[in-house]
Amino acid sequence: MKPEPMSIRIYNTLTQTKEAFEPVTPGQVGIYLCGPTVYKPSHIGHAVGPIIFDAVKRYLVYKGFEVTWVVNITDVEDKLIAEAQAQERSSLELAEEITASYLEAMKELNVTGIDIMPKASEHIGDIIAMCEQLIAQKAAYVSNGDVYFDITADQDYGKLSHRKPEEQQAGMRDLAGEEKRHPGDFALWKAVKPGEPAEVQFDSPWGKGRPGWHIECSAMSAKYLGKTFDIHGGGMDLIFPHHENEIAQSETCFDQPFVKYWMHNGLTRFNTKKISKSDTEMAKRMDELNLSNLLANYSGELLRFFVLSTHYRRPIEFSDQEMAAKRKGLDSFYRLLERIERITGDDPYAGGHTLEQLKLNDTDRQQDFVQQCLNHEARFLETMDDDFNTGGAIGVLFELTTAINRFMDEHRLETAPNERAKQLASAAVQTLRSLAKLLGLFENRVARSGKTGEEADDDMIDRLMRILIEIRAEARKQKQYAIADKVRDLLAQNDLVLEDRPDGTLWRRSE
Repeated sequence: MKPEPMSIRIYNTLTQTKEAFEPVTPGQVGIYLCGPTVYKPSHIGHAVGPIIFDAVKRYLVYKGFEVTWVVNITDVEDKLIAEAQAQERSSLELAEEITASYLEAMKELNVTGIDIMPKASEHIGDIIAMCEQLIAQKAAYVSNGDVYFDITADQDYGKLSHRKPEEQQAGMRDLAGEEKRHPGDFALWKAVKPGEPAEVQFDSPWGKGRPGWHIECSAMSAKYLGKTFDIHGGGMDLIFPHHENEIAQSETCFDQPFVKYWMHNGLTRFNTKKISKSDTEMAKRMDELNLSNLLANYSGELLRFFVLSTHYRRPIEFSDQEMAAKRKGLDSFYRLLERIERITGDDPYAGGHTLEQLKLNDTDRQQDFVQQCLNHEARFLETMDDDFNTGGAIGVLFELTTAINRFMDEHRLETAPNERAKQLASAAVQTLRSLAKLLGLFENRVARSGKTGEEADDDMIDRLMRILIEIRAEARKQKQYAIADKVRDLLAQNDLVLEDRPDGTLWRRSE
């Protein structure tokens, strides 16, 4: 299906409305996502943004856009310095270690679309130049070696978070300075403090020091994406003060709009009800939730599926129970791929014709199945067009999976030599894969290790039930109704119910 690039609508946090997506430069899209502060191992919450925006980039590329996606690394920051001192090691060494672990996790999560990952420590010159320009514009001032942005220089300060300047004291991440003109003024540059390591002391016109948190992103985004770019992303917790301050300093410095569309993802909530409130127990639970440990217990594809199953603006509830439910959902797709491989003898991950690529004759096109699949494809794209609704898109993939399984049941493809039906089923599976790949799913075969005993039993039961349904269908065809009824009754005695429908027989567990 030929994509329509101008059909996308994005919810813009700045305007609090859905807007038609029209990039600054036709055909080109610049995306900036706030990356991690690399002072402690990343947890599942740090993977949410990259997974979401990896899917966003994939879809924009599918729509015909040329996309540049930047994710920064904050490797100069107060928390990093404090953590390194607590561990009695170099902050740059700690940052490199955490960054390497983060990048390895991104690889396992199939986050492949990041084009540039700038580090704050490598852009000190760009940051200083921006500070100097703001000082020259009298929008920033020097105080005892610190440089502060004067929020009164920005007439519409607070337009993203919808806060008034007098409300800005709350939530400030920068340490309060004694020489600030206004309580809401924030640091662009911080003078070195006694006892801080030399590796985070950079020369500047105001003496040795290091950049503030907010100015890092403004300087790096301008360098790689321009003074005005298309999409800025991040968690909702970054709206204030970080993104608000980025807007103020960038738009004041360059005298033009900073970002056209602001996309903010919901935060990750952790189910900690089953553990005590002690600091030790909580710390242990959070350690279990870091990405390295999670990827030892769950596949990267499952974690990606978990994140994308919810609309990006909604909060994500992380719990063992939720992960088990998502694993069962993901397994329904794996079972379909395994089934088509059994039926055709071909590896579905090796690719093949989709329904659109297959030469459909008039008889094929008249089939309800083919039309259903094409309708599902259209609905998938419409859902993604509507603010990148990956959760809704995955729901459509479930419906498409059901339709394909039903078609294979109707034509008894496990045993019947119907080659054209097999071709259509195989092409429908490839259609499903082509859509799923826009989400970064089912690109490669995943080792289904780590399944619980219950889940392994479910796989075996499903296979056996399909065999019994075939045997019962054959018995009824031969008018051996007593045998067919006995199969049904014995299954019912074991809480397995058969439902005969016009489009085939389905099974379910008894309520």
